Amino acid sequence: MIRYLYLVVLLCAACSSPQRELRIYAWGDYFDPTTLREFEKRYHCQIVIDTYDSNEAMYAKLKLGASGYDLLFPSNYFMSLLQQEEMLQPIDKARMPNLTTLDNRLMEMIHAEETPYGLPYLMTYTGLGYRKDRIADIQPSWTLFGHRAWRGRMTMVNDMREVLGAALLSLGYSINTSEPHEIDEAVELLIGWKRNLAKFESEQYKNGLASAEFILSQGYTGDILQVREEEPEVELALPREGLMISIDFVAIPADAPHPELANAFINFLYEATIAARNIERTFYLIPNTAAYALLDPSLRDNNGLFPPDEILQKSEVIRDIGPSIRLYNKAWSRVKAAD
Repeated sequence: MIRYLYLVVLLCAACSSPQRELRIYAWGDYFDPTTLREFEKRYHCQIVIDTYDSNEAMYAKLKLGASGYDLLFPSNYFMSLLQQEEMLQPIDKARMPNLTTLDNRLMEMIHAEETPYGLPYLMTYTGLGYRKDRIADIQPSWTLFGHRAWRGRMTMVNDMREVLGAALLSLGYSINTSEPHEIDEAVELLIGWKRNLAKFESEQYKNGLASAEFILSQGYTGDILQVREEEPEVELALPREGLMISIDFVAIPADAPHPELANAFINFLYEATIAARNIERTFYLIPNTAAYALLDPSLRDNNGLFPPDEILQKSEVIRDIGPSIRLYNKAWSRVKAAD
């Protein structure tokens, strides 16, 4: 009887003991839920996710004192800012055997930054989502936002670098230019486009395309492909001028409460089967060669995941532009303030 009572006490203590939480701050619709449950089961923890819709929103929340996160997923051009402000801790790459599956060809082609504070996790592109039942024979170009016939039925993402990048590409300039006159030209073009837009918005455009409230939207290619799964009249087009490319990095905050668990999660994300499931769920490319072989052929041939070379050659990675960011901040303020 005493032994029985002792076992009951042990079991009750185990059941009542607090479970470790892995707190993640990431973009929305970022993981296949089954992969999260698998990690929870494997490491006896609970995953809690908060989401943001822009790097600026993520950064502002952290600067205002938000803490307790174990993992962040900043875009490449925000990595140096977070590092400079000592907001990250090094990743223990020695514990990451799955890194051998990274697509080095793609990493070299896009010049992914080498840093001890983060690893390239997922590639995003912005393209055009449109209703093919409302727009026939589309000629993919960023200049479509100047089309007055669709006034009030178009959106662009609420992201300074993505929107200014679209205007700069359409003018034949680099999306990372530091030339004031080129940025000024982009502002004037954008103010004209803005008059035709319903709004700048980074989330609800998906529902708007699905319902036909919007017929043309600048959007993240993965988002647009997700909408197309539910609504076949939504299609993706890649502008002939090229794309803005971002690489979302995975990073560990300097004050992360569970850095060992965070490192384990990062290595887990690079497992071929896990990466393939997350690609299939999000329609974003995780540069993992072992995962490519596990994808359905329809995904391996999808130009939203694997843009054709002629488009990639015109595309650019959004980069940290140092002090020149002030020119972009002022430009974006002018666009937002314009009638």
